[in-house]
Amino acid sequence: MGKFWSIVFLLVPILGVAVFVVSPWYNLWLPRDISQNGHTIDHLFYFILWLTGAVFVVTEVVLFWFLWRYDGKASAPVKFTHGSHSLEIVWTIIPAAVLLFIAIYQMNAWANSKIRNPAAGPDGIYGTADDMRPMLEVTARQFEWRLRYPGLKAEGVLGDDDDIFVVNDLHLPVNEEILLELKSADVLHSFFLPNARVKQDAVPGMKIPVWFRCTQTGTYDLVCAELCGWGHYKMKGRLTVESREDFDKWLAEKNEEQKATQDPQLAAEGVGE
Repeated sequence: MGKFWSIVFLLVPILGVAVFVVSPWYNLWLPRDISQNGHTIDHLFYFILWLTGAVFVVTEVVLFWFLWRYDGKASAPVKFTHGSHSLEIVWTIIPAAVLLFIAIYQMNAWANSKIRNPAAGPDGIYGTADDMRPMLEVTARQFEWRLRYPGLKAEGVLGDDDDIFVVNDLHLPVNEEILLELKSADVLHSFFLPNARVKQDAVPGMKIPVWFRCTQTGTYDLVCAELCGWGHYKMKGRLTVESREDFDKWLAEKNEEQKATQDPQLAAEGVGE
């Protein structure tokens, strides 16, 4: 029976490696990348996957060998040890060194996504006179995404009475640096654009800048990646990446729809904030 379980454990790394090899042909890993910095994030993901995969295979092979070699019914009594300080030092230092290497290796990916804010001025301080204005404001609430674009009269400034409000239908121009302000109206949410390699928690009471650049047109998913209540599963929207001309046309259409349906008094009071 011991030999049987040895073979079962050996099948684990064999099947794991087989799935790893065939997965790219079935698009099982990552969705199509449409982000300027997505290749850096994907490279980091695959590097960690290869590293942990190698450790996984070695561990499973060693486990198989011990199960096969030291079958209690077929082998002589085994000598047990109460530990080795040298071995404990080795298997502490090696993982620590690997984690330190990964921490340094991922710094560019983290900096491009979370640190190098395009709204920062020449001195690197957020809030200078040379700010890049946010293209829109995204407010997460149970259970939808409320999107607020500057009105056509506001010259890119949010907060005027002609702001354009949309729900779950995010439109962005292609090949442009996008800066948006993310906030939550109730609980923790997570703004997730899988194809753009963007994921950022929306925290109540905070306005969080999020920036990225989409390089391909098309329609993609906008979802919440944080369990936010009973309706979390349906908190999803649509990301449409299009040319600047199509984006301006869409924004003008939404502006006309809003003017035709919204009460002027409600607009002045900032409904949708």
